Amino acid sequence: MSTLPEPQILRFTRWLAENRGLQFDATTVEGYDRLWRWSVTELEAFWGAVWDYFAIESPTPCARVLADAAMPGARWFEGAQLNYAQQVFRHADAAHAAGHPALVFQNERMRARGELQQISWPELRRQVASLAAALRGMGVQRGDRVCAFLPNTPHAIVAFLATASLGAIWSVCSPDMGPLAVLDRFRQIEPKVLIGVDGYVYGGAEHDRLPVLRQLLAELPSVQHAVLLRYRDEGADASALAAPGRTLHDFAALTANDVPFEPEWLPFDHPLWVVYSSGTTGLPKPIVHGHGGIVLESLKMGTLHNNLGASVETGDRYHWYSSTGWIMWNTQPGALLGGVTVCIYDGNPGTPDLGTLWRFAADAGATFFGAGAAYYASCMKAGIAPMQVADLSKLRAIGSTGSPLASDAYHWIWAHLPQ
Repeated sequence: MSTLPEPQILRFTRWLAENRGLQFDATTVEGYDRLWRWSVTELEAFWGAVWDYFAIESPTPCARVLADAAMPGARWFEGAQLNYAQQVFRHADAAHAAGHPALVFQNERMRARGELQQISWPELRRQVASLAAALRGMGVQRGDRVCAFLPNTPHAIVAFLATASLGAIWSVCSPDMGPLAVLDRFRQIEPKVLIGVDGYVYGGAEHDRLPVLRQLLAELPSVQHAVLLRYRDEGADASALAAPGRTLHDFAALTANDVPFEPEWLPFDHPLWVVYSSGTTGLPKPIVHGHGGIVLESLKMGTLHNNLGASVETGDRYHWYSSTGWIMWNTQPGALLGGVTVCIYDGNPGTPDLGTLWRFAADAGATFFGAGAAYYASCMKAGIAPMQVADLSKLRAIGSTGSPLASDAYHWIWAHLPQ
């Protein structure tokens, strides 16, 4: 693969030596093993170091990193305050000045036209601020649930960051899910606001989701405000979504304003989002993650494990092919926490062929490419040679998750991608 900058893990170990007097040579197996053992046995020391290394901002001091290690009931960083959205936009000015966008986006229609959308950091912040102000005007407060029925587009990231900035709780389902699967999730958390899409295009086929959205709203009586994203058809008739006691809004109009923006400072463990178990053994189990834990874990994973540096320093661009219904979608806004440009593709990775994602990665300048193991296996079986269909010279790392990556697919990656 292309020439690597200094690994982020080495920067961290050098910082530990200079600021904590701890010596870990992460270039050796023994040194990395000692670093790992320290991280899982000295919890306060490790997570306190992560907090300081990433210079997490808090207007109030932290009384102690870990007040009680017993689970359940562990209390982390009591007294500290932060906000996921605030951590994202602390990078905005520097990254924009260096010429790096926040988001790069393409869908099937754009691919067919040869179009690629870039959204700057100031523009992302403006849209988030506008939607946050609109949600506040709807009466959304800390602890209220804002649910979304949206595809993997910049709109979903804007809606999530706006929700998080207010201290409201986010939850999202993909529009390819059936109404019962969505209701099994959203009924349990009683959203005040539902943001839905009129439809989407997948594999060249258009899918009208207005009937499903109408059903969701009919069976979620807690929803006081419905927001429609016209994504498939800008002229979509939304009149059937209106109902007594529920106000209908247009997503584009809610994100069109220029307003001041200041994310609320929240307790470290304030709820951020609700994700769900698969539902194979009954109703899907809602799982709540907090602002502080997700910020620290995302920075640790993205920077120290995935070796992503802020775009202003390394030019890193992160792509992980996902729908909004998969937990890997959450790693996309997670990359923004470290100031990394996020590359988003919405559509069928096999249309018109399995080289589509590789061509998108090349056009978007992705330095990190992630997908489920099944995608790599499909490319291998189809005889796809990524470097023959796209210029992947900027690519530095490959990620795989979901089912285990088979050994033959692993060897295929090494044989067919930049070394």
